[in-house]
Amino acid sequence: MHTFNEDGELLPVEKSTINRLTNLPLDSLNLEAIAVVTNIYRIAQGLRNKMEREVLSEYGLSWTSFSILYDLWVEGSLETKKLAHSAGVSKATVSNITNTLERKELCYRKTDTRDRRITYVAITDKGKQAMEKLYPTFHQSEVEIVSSLTASEQKNMSNLLRKVIRENDF
Repeated sequence: MHTFNEDGELLPVEKSTINRLTNLPLDSLNLEAIAVVTNIYRIAQGLRNKMEREVLSEYGLSWTSFSILYDLWVEGSLETKKLAHSAGVSKATVSNITNTLERKELCYRKTDTRDRRITYVAITDKGKQAMEKLYPTFHQSEVEIVSSLTASEQKNMSNLLRKVIRENDF
């Protein structure tokens, strides 16, 4: 990804490299778009790594398995297609993660009685207990991650990110 200075500007060496590799004139590049996307990527990767290392590893959960388990904790049961969309992964990934969560007895699958092609995933009591124990620590890490921002800045950032999500159907 790109490298920026402390003011959030693309480093001159980066500009010349992009120019050289793409044969695009620098004035045709939207440097702000590059900065936004690069910073979203960096924060997403950093957040995921921090949470997996400092919070989720104790429970043997990846970011995606936590995301799926969280959705099940909130909803109780979800159809695999909805679960995949909510977690931002494929149905195959949901299937693989569900296998792991089932082995840990945190969830189970059930087939729709009216349409056997539809599968639901539901959280177990053990899964609920794990989330009840895990979530306060996870939330405390969320709070710490954004602690350098005021409440107003957090709300503004959240609104802006939701706007990007809505416009791109992420």
